[in-house]
Amino acid sequence: MRRSEFLRAVDTEFQARASSLVNDLGLSALRGRTALEALADGTPPREIWLALCVEMDVPENRRHGVGRLEPRGH
Repeated sequence: MRRSEFLRAVDTEFQARASSLVNDLGLSALRGRTALEALADGTPPREIWLALCVEMDVPENRRHGVGRLEPRGH
């Protein structure tokens, strides 16, 4: 998962709350760091996404493969 895919997944899943969750929510699995702090520290975006999903009780069927754009046609 790339950073852009992570941000797109957060926006899609959390909509209006996305920005505040990424900026303000300390994630237990990331030693209390926010998603932005973890990104700045070099934590892989997929690890951050999964930590956010656990923290926010996102159903497992919405955790994988999100944030990707549909392949472009030829």
